[in-house]
Amino acid sequence: MLPNVRDFVDAHLYSSEEAVVQDALRHLLRARGDLRVQLAVHRYQREELSLAKAASLAGVSWAQMRDILLEQGIQPRLGPESVEDAIDEVQALRDHFAEQA
Repeated sequence: MLPNVRDFVDAHLYSSEEAVVQDALRHLLRARGDLRVQLAVHRYQREELSLAKAASLAGVSWAQMRDILLEQGIQPRLGPESVEDAIDEVQALRDHFAEQA
């Protein structure tokens, strides 16, 4: 029998039910890379997430995220939406090329 969220709080292992859920989600996403990628694709499509931020969420490089989107029939948006997005994309590219060196 699986414990419920409240059991963790009642046992003073977590301060709140939200803290239990957040920790469980973190561990789930760490263990299931496929879920991280699909969540990143979903958020990219629904939330106007930049390609760099989607790549970061998925735990892959900018180029890999672009390829994942293309494989799923999703055309990556060209150009950043904001200065912050541009900075994120520049950093993602720097990280990508640093890995190649």
